[in-house]
Amino acid sequence: MALSKLPTETQNEGTDHGKFIANEQNVLQKHVAFFDRNHDGLVYPWETFQGFRAIGCGLILSTVSALLINLALSKKTRPGKSFSLLFPIEVKNINKAKHGSDSGVYDSEGRFVPSKFEEIFSKHARTNGNAFTSDELMAMLKANREPKDYKGWVAAWTEWKILYVLCKDEHGLLHKETIRGVYDGSLFDHMEKEKASAKKNAVV
Repeated sequence: MALSKLPTETQNEGTDHGKFIANEQNVLQKHVAFFDRNHDGLVYPWETFQGFRAIGCGLILSTVSALLINLALSKKTRPGKSFSLLFPIEVKNINKAKHGSDSGVYDSEGRFVPSKFEEIFSKHARTNGNAFTSDELMAMLKANREPKDYKGWVAAWTEWKILYVLCKDEHGLLHKETIRGVYDGSLFDHMEKEKASAKKNAVV
């Protein structure tokens, strides 16, 4: 999937006519806020499904992802609240759901750490300093594994594998700009717009 240049957008935490707006300093919130389709600060399984479909994922992947993600993250992002069969994820508390064996590009508060972002490329992007091949991506994931953190291993592999499949270029490279777009929350909106544009052009 070829992606054109990602736009730069900013948001501040608060409300706009009752809609939740992610904190500018917390890019992890912005990363997840894409799936909050009605911008109320909560992500329900059907919204996760809609988000995956919007960026080009198939029905099966979107369904399985929605179920697993909301089941895994709902309780962690709703500390002190009673169990809900709707399994909502609270965007403002998404940092509480960070899994282990990750790249460290998000800190414990969900903020972007530029030095860590550059480090994953300086250490693992050998073929092209600004992109990962499939093998280099797998090597990066393996290097970040924490001992016996099997859930973290699976979560990291799944996230990066989906990103690679959806966003690699014709040479099998996953580019730095694309990965940055995942971290700062801009990529998903960009992918949705490109998918909608391609669908419109196909109809015309």
